Amino acid sequence: MLMIEILGYFGALLIGIVLGLTGGGGSILTVPILVYILAINPVIATGYSLFVVGISSLFGAVKNIQKGLVNFKSSLIFAIPAVIAVFSTRKFIIPAVPEILIETTSFTLTREVAIMSFFALLMLVASFSMILDNKKNLTEKSTGKNAEDINYPLLIILGILTGLITGTVGAGGGFIIVPILVLLAKLPMKKAAATSLFIIAINSLLGFLGDVTTFKIDWVFLLSFSAIAVAGIFLGIYLNKFIDGKKLKKGFGWFVLIMGIYIFWKEMTM
Repeated sequence: MLMIEILGYFGALLIGIVLGLTGGGGSILTVPILVYILAINPVIATGYSLFVVGISSLFGAVKNIQKGLVNFKSSLIFAIPAVIAVFSTRKFIIPAVPEILIETTSFTLTREVAIMSFFALLMLVASFSMILDNKKNLTEKSTGKNAEDINYPLLIILGILTGLITGTVGAGGGFIIVPILVLLAKLPMKKAAATSLFIIAINSLLGFLGDVTTFKIDWVFLLSFSAIAVAGIFLGIYLNKFIDGKKLKKGFGWFVLIMGIYIFWKEMTM
C-alpha cells in the first residue's frame, strides 16, 4: 500500500515536470494516475484533477500576467461561460448521471466507464495535437487578421462546450483553447498560449467549487498531491535549460497516444 502511494506521489511530480518542460500536456496524466495507481473513483478523480490542473496553471498564469502576455478581454469573454459550464457540470450534471447508463444481458456501461472512455478519446486528440505540433500552422492562419473581426458569439459558445468537456473529464483542455484563441480571438500564438493558461486556471479552480459542495474532499491528500505537482513544475522549468522541450513534447505525445489506446481498451473490456 505504501509503495502504491509513493508511486502515486511520484506521478504527481512527473505531472509537474512535464508541465514545466513542455508548457502543457502534464495535466492529461492526472486522472489516469489518480484512477489507476491510487484507485480513486473516476468521478472524484476528475474533480481532484481540476484542482491540480488549476493550481498548476495558476503559477504559469501569474508569470505570464507579469510579462503582459495575457489578453484579459478575450479571457473573460471565453472564461465566464466556460466557468459556468464547468461548475454546472460538476455540481448538477455529473451527480445526476445514473450509475448504470446501459445494461443488457452481455454488456453494462457504467458512469465511471463512460467517463474514462471519453477521457481516453480526449487523450487521443491531445496526443495528435502534441505530435503534429500545429503552432506554425495556427500562427500563419492568424497572421494579418483584424482584431475587430472577432466572432464573440462563437467564442462564447465554444467556451461553454470547452467548459462541459473540462467539467466532465477534469483536463484543462489547453489543446482546445489555444486554437480557438488564435483563430477566433485573433491572438498571436505566444499570447494565445499564455491566455490559455489563465483561462484554464479560472475554469479549473472555480469549476472545482462544484465538487466542494457536492462530494467529500480529502484535502490532506489533494493539497499534498498538488504541492508535489507544483514542485515538479519548478524542477521541469530548471531541466528545460538542458532538455529540448519541443522534441520532448512530441515524444510525450506518442506516450499519451499509447496510454489513451490502452485506457480505452481496458475500459471497454472490463
